[in-house]
Amino acid sequence: MCVKTADCLNHLAPYLFAQIDKKRDALRDRGIDVISLGIGDPDMPTPSHIVEAMVEAVKNPRNHQYPDYAGSLAYRRACATWMNERFGVGLDPLNEVLALIGSKEGIAHLHTAVVNPGDYVLAPSIGYPVYSGGATLQNAHTFFMPMRAEDGFLADFSAIPEDVISKARIMFIGYPNNPTGAIATEEYFDRAIAFCLEHGILLAHDNAYCDICFDGYRAPSILERPHAKECCIEFFSLSKSYNMTGWRIGFACGNAEAITALGTVKNNLDSGQFTAIQDAAIVALSGPQDCVEDMCRLYQRRRDLVVDALRAIGVECLAPKATIYVWTKVPAGETSESFATKLLEQAHVIVTPGNGYGPDGEGFIRISLTTPDDALLEAVRRIKESM
Repeated sequence: MCVKTADCLNHLAPYLFAQIDKKRDALRDRGIDVISLGIGDPDMPTPSHIVEAMVEAVKNPRNHQYPDYAGSLAYRRACATWMNERFGVGLDPLNEVLALIGSKEGIAHLHTAVVNPGDYVLAPSIGYPVYSGGATLQNAHTFFMPMRAEDGFLADFSAIPEDVISKARIMFIGYPNNPTGAIATEEYFDRAIAFCLEHGILLAHDNAYCDICFDGYRAPSILERPHAKECCIEFFSLSKSYNMTGWRIGFACGNAEAITALGTVKNNLDSGQFTAIQDAAIVALSGPQDCVEDMCRLYQRRRDLVVDALRAIGVECLAPKATIYVWTKVPAGETSESFATKLLEQAHVIVTPGNGYGPDGEGFIRISLTTPDDALLEAVRRIKESM
């Protein structure tokens, strides 16, 4: 039988990180020692007090039934309290907070909630692939907003043509930025909000890395800015802050109409996240935050280790003030793909080619810091030898 798939799948690029996993597994099957600096999956375990909370929550028979579609009220209240304590942002947990099965799921489903076939999604030209992938699955178009190093990798929405603006439904930005590590100013957020209000566009801010900051920097929420709730929805994840990538828990908050629309999609497509995971997430958000501070110190040390080692062998890179990545230029004469392939085949080190994050990512690679120190040093040594 020949299965006929949706036409949109023919326009969807293979998911970047699934490809990386496939290459890694193929080499390891051949007995080759591969060091993966490709995917941002924390190597440290989830803090024990969160795990212990999960164990107790799993034992509770009430959690064995269907969860609330929007998330338990207790979880949404914990998210709202965290937003108020962390950013000074007041939220109504009933109408302005929605539980997610990880922020990736929420970002993808936002397209279904807001975008029609033929519409435009405005995405950064270096960014999380789901921003544009979600548009493709809706048979919509993506306009990539230019991002340049000389502008601090801030997506330039002033470059969007008028005919695209008139058909745009969502503008995605995310700072601290994955993959560049760039951070945004208050003035940039204010301009983005004003632009979206002027043109009737939903502004979606991906804030998954707000807790992983260095050198005294403290990442903001876009909802802190004036008039933000009039057009903004913001996505948060517990994955990186608490080493909970496999747990799949996050939340969206902000504009009530956007939250309702996203919740309507989720009501029809999923049954919510396991309540026991929500209970453990409450403990993560409301409990001691020493574990987050410890992770920041760990990643800052690894950042310094990698940046110093790369600079010592002549590789150009900046030291990011946030995220778990180092964004690095490839050597002269190389492309993102050719250099990543060279490191894979000759050094047995996996890095992510920058062009996988969008057109302006060409000429860069992303190195993840979610690898133990000794493996990071060994990876840099191998990179040096291969060059």
